[in-house]
Amino acid sequence: MHRFIVVGGGAGGLELATRLGDRYAPHKNKSGVQAQVTLVDRNPTHIWKPLLHEVAAGSMDPFTQELEYAAQARWHGFEFQQGELTGLDRANKRLTLGTVLDDDGAELLPERELEYDTLIIAIGSTTAFFGVKGAPEYSLALDTVGQAERFRKRLIAACMRAEHQVHEPVESTPGAAPSSEPRIQVAIVGGGATGVELSAELRNTAQVLSAYGLHKLDPRHDVGIVLIEAGPRILPALQERVSTATAELLTKLGVKLMIGETVAEVAPGIIRTASGKTVRADLTVWAAGIKAPAILSQLDGLPVNRLGQLNVRLTLQTEIDDNVFALGDCAACPWPGNERNVPPRAQAAHQQASFLMKALAARLDGKPLPEFAYRDFGSLVSLGHFSAVGNLMGGVIGGNMLIEGLFARFMYMSLYRLHIAALHGYARMVLDTFAHWLRRTTLPRVKLH
Repeated sequence: MHRFIVVGGGAGGLELATRLGDRYAPHKNKSGVQAQVTLVDRNPTHIWKPLLHEVAAGSMDPFTQELEYAAQARWHGFEFQQGELTGLDRANKRLTLGTVLDDDGAELLPERELEYDTLIIAIGSTTAFFGVKGAPEYSLALDTVGQAERFRKRLIAACMRAEHQVHEPVESTPGAAPSSEPRIQVAIVGGGATGVELSAELRNTAQVLSAYGLHKLDPRHDVGIVLIEAGPRILPALQERVSTATAELLTKLGVKLMIGETVAEVAPGIIRTASGKTVRADLTVWAAGIKAPAILSQLDGLPVNRLGQLNVRLTLQTEIDDNVFALGDCAACPWPGNERNVPPRAQAAHQQASFLMKALAARLDGKPLPEFAYRDFGSLVSLGHFSAVGNLMGGVIGGNMLIEGLFARFMYMSLYRLHIAALHGYARMVLDTFAHWLRRTTLPRVKLH
């Protein structure tokens, strides 16, 4: 029985393990070809990573959206092993998983070794701080549910403290305008999709927290949001007209944009830029870039690029080992006809998971592997309940079109529903959507505790 091991339960890895289990599980397989499928992840649950900015803003309860890996494995005929990849022995086709500890630091699972015939690595990416002084210590990343929840709780606490702070009386000057300094200010470093989406969600959060009486601050003037981007515009990976439209919408929402400002240091309560500016920051979120996990450069000589991603061929096999594949953010996959590699997006991971279903079937049959061809269907950026913007292109409309408003918002929401359909099927996806709508009718729009 062929042994598939998928390391990483993100969007691409979990979809691949689910579909492999559905195809090759002994009690489901009708083709006569059987395989053992194992999914490995350091966490016990899955959440779609593009939703983490909503978790941070409180507009999504992660516990209603998380999926238990063990339950998914039971439903779809694969095995789940919790643990973090710590080593690889390619000669003996064996990988090592580190010890798993519980919340109190006691050993939950020991270090283990798993044997494979085909290994697929899909461990995603982590936040890159680029060596900026104080950034890892005094800013929050949004790589995990725990980090997003930590920011949300800190935001609520900061708003409550700001309302009850004792301010020294200041003599007003006749005819002078009132101070425009916000009582609390959130700084977001990085004008990519995560930073932009979080800034819009936070504006909505401030309004809801005020409406429910958790604080009596003016949600627009007392809660400031600053978005700092080192490049000449926000959303540098997208087309300029999408960036321009998004900047206009954020400005209308009261988000202050600092373009062309490189952060030189993050300290408690402040951010210093390379141009000499100082930005007050009661809370700092770092969303300035991503890098591959450090373990990839330690996997028994597998070549990586300067970002630490595994170099793969168009078959998604690593350069020197035909038995090891990689997909998603951790893979440096060529994009023929383009100067850069396939971009680290959820749609790329989804396409690669679908491609590998065909490629791995060909591998089991002893046939030549096909080559992966990425199709860019455009990009969408959510501005929370206010709007959404993006561009559709390629196979969607046969050209390139800027979209915004309700249609863009609908398209953005559809991306997550397609992910749910890939994991559970369309019937269950429809039921999940209806159940989610029912929950929203009896809950506040923002998690309040």
